[in-house]
Amino acid sequence: MMKKFTIMTLGCKVNQYESDGLAQYLITSGWRSTADKTGADLCIINTCTVTQKAAMQSRQAIRKAVKTNPGACIIVTGCYAQVEPSELEKISGVDYVIGHADKHKIPFMLSKIAKRENLHPIRICHDVAIEKKFAHFPCPVSGQRTRAFLKIQDGCNNFCTYCIVPYARGRSRSMPAAEVLNNIKKLQAAGFKEVVLTGIHLGYYGLDFAPRGSLAEMLKQIHEARPINRVRLSSIEPHEITEEIISLVASSPVFCHHFHIPLQSGDDGILKRMHRPYSGAFFKDLVLKIDGLLPDAAIGADLLVGFPGETDTAFENTYNVIKKLPLTYLHVFPFSPRSGTPAAGYPDQVAHDVVKLRCRRMRDLGIAKKKLFYKNNIGKISKVLIEGERARDTGLLKGTTHNYIPVLLKGADYIKERIVNVMIESVSEQGRVSGRLFKT
Repeated sequence: MMKKFTIMTLGCKVNQYESDGLAQYLITSGWRSTADKTGADLCIINTCTVTQKAAMQSRQAIRKAVKTNPGACIIVTGCYAQVEPSELEKISGVDYVIGHADKHKIPFMLSKIAKRENLHPIRICHDVAIEKKFAHFPCPVSGQRTRAFLKIQDGCNNFCTYCIVPYARGRSRSMPAAEVLNNIKKLQAAGFKEVVLTGIHLGYYGLDFAPRGSLAEMLKQIHEARPINRVRLSSIEPHEITEEIISLVASSPVFCHHFHIPLQSGDDGILKRMHRPYSGAFFKDLVLKIDGLLPDAAIGADLLVGFPGETDTAFENTYNVIKKLPLTYLHVFPFSPRSGTPAAGYPDQVAHDVVKLRCRRMRDLGIAKKKLFYKNNIGKISKVLIEGERARDTGLLKGTTHNYIPVLLKGADYIKERIVNVMIESVSEQGRVSGRLFKT
């Protein structure tokens, strides 16, 4: 019988991408995924530790895997495993704790890995800070989604005062340009119509090359090669979205009109304490520049609310920056002290109830902006990538426009996983967008 495995993933899209890579390799090696995550012979828990809550949830996931998969080999990997392996070794039932530097090697270790009884877990956690070479899986990662994700960069050099990620993933490392193009071509050959370029610090892409490269140069090569129908960019820091990148996205038919920008705060004092290298005015000018060249673009922002020292005035400064700008949606996170980062020991911690109230106000603003953006697209025709699965509650087809609007529409199954023209017709009170096929 084929051996069964399960992978539990916490945290970011990069973590999900890496879990998909592990799963894909296991399946091609003869393993079978168990959908209900029980009764597996091998359990891999890909952990997150970006906040104390994420670390707690990772520990809970490990204990659940041990309980629901008796007799399984338990491998813990990811950011938490890299930063605090000794904490995870204390959890009964864990067999291996494997850090980021060796995560991609897990498939090659399986012939040596076996369930071990009554022994201390084996730790394989090398110093990720000394890693210089981008590590990736032996074949393109497809996962289970209609859109393929491709990690082209790992690590971070910023060391923001609230963030543990540079300690967990090391310094910035990039996939060679030729491999990026080759992977995209293979994903296109596998039937994908869209690839999302992702990384921990995507704007640093190529800066580790000798001679130095850049994200703009990589995007220019993609534009010229046209290896797939469309390419979407994941999160890019404000000061790394250059005029060259904006102009390229505006002029090329390959790139989706969608920017996601981690602002974190619109108050200059808080940005300085966060060690963020830009100002609220810089962010404002950037968003207006994108909107001027790409008036149909979706522009999203990350916000970290309740950072130590965030007074009522500082919060209102951020709120007013967001309110006045043509932003499309917000990802709002409450500040959570993370041991090992400077901000965890900062004075002037903001009360939990105050943070909760501010988050609610900011999220309400984000909902209003998103609905307005959707309504402004009524009557417009967009290129929509139809997903492989219908909406469960309505049975309608669902897809995403090039400018990141989720759309529901009627249609036959043959247009699944294809890019079609759709007329946006209406937006419900709940913010659901409906459209219809538009044949030219």
